[in-house]
Amino acid sequence: MICILEIQLRFLCWGLKRSLELFSEKRQNTEGKFDMKATACVIAIFLCVPVTSAAQEARYDGLDNHLGDIYRLSDAKTRSISPENPTGEKGKGGMATEGTGARAARDLGRGWKISPSVVIDPGATYTVAEISGSGAIQHIWMTPTGDWRLSILRMYWDDEKEPSVEVPVGDFFAMGWGKYSRVSSLAVCVNPGSGFNSYWPMPFRRKARITMENLDHKPMTLFYQVDYTQSAVDKDAAYFHAQFRRMNPVPSKQVYTIVDNIHGKGQYVGTYMAWGVHNNGWWGEGEIKFFMDGDSEFPTINGTGTEDYFNGAYDFEVNSKYEEFTSPYSGLAQVIRPDGLYQSQERFGLYRWHITDPVRFDQDLRVTIQDLGWQSGGRYLPLGDDISSVAFWYQTEPHAAFPVLPSRDQLEPN
Repeated sequence: MICILEIQLRFLCWGLKRSLELFSEKRQNTEGKFDMKATACVIAIFLCVPVTSAAQEARYDGLDNHLGDIYRLSDAKTRSISPENPTGEKGKGGMATEGTGARAARDLGRGWKISPSVVIDPGATYTVAEISGSGAIQHIWMTPTGDWRLSILRMYWDDEKEPSVEVPVGDFFAMGWGKYSRVSSLAVCVNPGSGFNSYWPMPFRRKARITMENLDHKPMTLFYQVDYTQSAVDKDAAYFHAQFRRMNPVPSKQVYTIVDNIHGKGQYVGTYMAWGVHNNGWWGEGEIKFFMDGDSEFPTINGTGTEDYFNGAYDFEVNSKYEEFTSPYSGLAQVIRPDGLYQSQERFGLYRWHITDPVRFDQDLRVTIQDLGWQSGGRYLPLGDDISSVAFWYQTEPHAAFPVLPSRDQLEPN
């Protein structure tokens, strides 16, 4: 059946075509004039047909949500995966008879918080979520125990064999040093005492799979919830990616590579860095550089300093000390100060989300930052710091293979 909008559009096209024909044929009446009456009739029909816009007819997919459209109705289906409903199926929550809460609920029975969490054994990989069909993950909450650097979060879209996301869980949520610090941003929130929240939209067309690998020598407990919507996904929707890197120390006079070997079309949307200083003095004089679409020696985008890129200024210094801040798009969320004994070096956690200013590329992208301070004589000092990072971006698939994740010992924050 042809929809009303299509009938209207076809009639409008016919009317326009007929009007043009009347002019081109230069039909004349008996007095040698154009037959304006016939032409006017067709144009009047053309103008008077009620038009229902495509925007009005189109169904709201329920994926792009904000306060300005929260009132709109949609046929999208909301689902959620947790240990209490591991498949996310409709009407299947709270059915467990065994789980980490079974003993606590022994006097209450089924439906009373029997399975609020899971335990992941050393060396094991647990499937957090597996979703079939099209839609988007819209929110992830979790609170993992243990060493956050040794719990590896991976995400696979559609039928991928290699992950599009491979990041230690702490670093993914801007907590690379294994210690809590509050983050209040649009993309990531970390709330007391270790509530990790991601609001990055993650569309998929056929399938989504999330796993957690425990590299530690002891079991970890994981509470989690993955909130997603089942809906059609637009053709121009790219896939979410995140990649972890670490160098300790950064070799002398070498730049730190945040990400490279990105091929395809997409946009870079965020950076998290866990920066451990090995020298005295200011450490953030280095510039960030975005090499895109064939750039080789020189980049298209060249920053002016580390604190500048993270939207601060003049060493993040207020009253002769570092001042933490957390905001919607950027933050120095964490400053770990020396304690004079075992915690002997300064450690920093920084994030920058390119939400309103994504860095778009058509073919390829590489992002680097300099590890740079000051020495005598007003000269720059190439440092050798401990730097870890997570790059966040969207791109068309397939993506290039990720570098091999560092070994367990190389992952450990120290």
